[in-house]
Amino acid sequence: MDTLVGLLPILIMFVAMWFILIRPAQKKQKQTVQMQNSIKRGDQVVTIGGLHGEVDALEDTAIYIIVDGKTRLKFERQAIGRVLTEK
Repeated sequence: MDTLVGLLPILIMFVAMWFILIRPAQKKQKQTVQMQNSIKRGDQVVTIGGLHGEVDALEDTAIYIIVDGKTRLKFERQAIGRVLTEK
């Protein structure tokens, strides 16, 4: 019984760390993957490097973005940081 009481603070700290750090990071990662998989042609996107453009074509792991109306660039899906929504 003394061993269980001695381990109780460590267990409580592990559970607290799970809810404070690990769980929110996993939720954010799932949301990011879902956003990257739901991108469609014509969406306005921003890459993780800050490049703004419009999605021109999609492949399994790559996305073609048109920048400045004429320049077509190829990016990995993971390089898309966010999709801009028109309001």
